[in-house]
Amino acid sequence: MADFSKDINSKFYDNKIKALLNILYTANYISSRQNKFFKPFGLSPQQYNILRILRGAKKPVKVQAIKDRMVERAPNLTRLTDKLCDKKLIERIDFPEDRRVVLIKITNAGLNLLEKIHPTSPIHGILDNLTEDEAGQLSNLLDKMR
Repeated sequence: MADFSKDINSKFYDNKIKALLNILYTANYISSRQNKFFKPFGLSPQQYNILRILRGAKKPVKVQAIKDRMVERAPNLTRLTDKLCDKKLIERIDFPEDRRVVLIKITNAGLNLLEKIHPTSPIHGILDNLTEDEAGQLSNLLDKMR
């Protein structure tokens, strides 16, 4: 079993500090694995998240709805959607009732790309050492922490 304190060659003031730093270290590890996984698809994890949200919505949605549902909050949502539009994976639709509002819709190309990406692949192997019950406990502890 990996030991975080040995990985970074450090000792900690208490277990709460150790746990917090371990969460940050693990988040970076997961992020790195995700970036590496999505690179061949020409996507970032945030862009993948946007495509998943749009697929699940089954209809065009407002940009604010995408922001509200993102796993990782993206202050650069406009830039992310611009890149997805350039790749023809999403399209913008004018909202006739309010010119300030833009709706976003996933395209067939976006849906086809998502079909090629297995939903558990970005984290494949990361949680293999946990049982289903342990994964539930971990999730509950993270919820409790927030």
